[in-house]
Amino acid sequence: MFHPKYTITDQLLANITRINELVHEINDLRFPKLVLVEFEKYARELSAFASTSIEGNPLPLTDVKKLLKSKPEKIRDSEREVINYNNALELLNRELDLGKIELTEKLILTIHKQVVTGLLPRHQIGKLRKHPVVVHDPKTREIVYLPPDASRVRTLLTDLLEFVRTNEKNINPLILAGIFHKQMVIIHPFMDGNGRTTRLATKLLLAKMGLNTFHLFSFENYYNQNVTKYFHFVGEYGDYNELENSLEFTEWLEYFTEGLIDELLRVQKLLPTMGRSPETKLEKHHKKIIDYIKKNEYIADRDYAHLTYRAKATRTLDFQKLIDLELIERKGKGKATYYTQKEYV
Repeated sequence: MFHPKYTITDQLLANITRINELVHEINDLRFPKLVLVEFEKYARELSAFASTSIEGNPLPLTDVKKLLKSKPEKIRDSEREVINYNNALELLNRELDLGKIELTEKLILTIHKQVVTGLLPRHQIGKLRKHPVVVHDPKTREIVYLPPDASRVRTLLTDLLEFVRTNEKNINPLILAGIFHKQMVIIHPFMDGNGRTTRLATKLLLAKMGLNTFHLFSFENYYNQNVTKYFHFVGEYGDYNELENSLEFTEWLEYFTEGLIDELLRVQKLLPTMGRSPETKLEKHHKKIIDYIKKNEYIADRDYAHLTYRAKATRTLDFQKLIDLELIERKGKGKATYYTQKEYV
């Protein structure tokens, strides 16, 4: 069985506390659906750029955006990598929207297939490796790590997934996701595409465990800001057979949670600036309605009349704009009409 070694340091505990605070703050904000759709698109573009860039893809973010917008038929391998990653993100988004989703070997193989289609021989796509591999230093190209023998890959992966499944309620989900991420990289279950598959599966695991900013989230961006540092913390140096009993996850978990904080702060800062247009812009009187509902759970026209000097016909238009933006919903009829916050994921 898999029993990872790690210590809950003061730094790790502080990081987890800060992440929970930021997630609560972001989830408590209310934005028009049009704004969220725009931001989700930007987050996918950034994720596809960053995660493939980590692996050496040369395409800049501007080219990635153009590529995902046009999706040409004839593409180079560097372009296919980006499109594949974006397709995998969209697939996972759909799976999450459908409801409960389990992180299984079958799902990991599906993610891998989506990531490397058209880039590897058919017998390696969506298949665990059957041959030895080595990990090179991305700068010097020297061999720095020898992953487990191919004969052990399935057993190690099964043990990891069982560890995640049985500890969902026992271990903090952020720690669990971090352990999964590093151990997947250590196992190196595929001939190629390990990093991209691992980051997507980790992202899914975070979403499944309650980090419901998944659609707005691009933690790959943090790793891409300093790839050398990312590889230093997530990887290992030496032969797995010699390292197996001494592997330690604490430093990686501190780095992993620092990355989540960085990304959440970016989302928190950037989100309010997205989608500023006459159709989506909220004026002070609109915000008064939302704030009143947050405090009192609902608002009626008579309540709004006490908050503003706007005429009844104008107040009706104010309510309707917020309904159209899917921020509130109307309940009741006639004089008993009132408005509540619209619930959506």
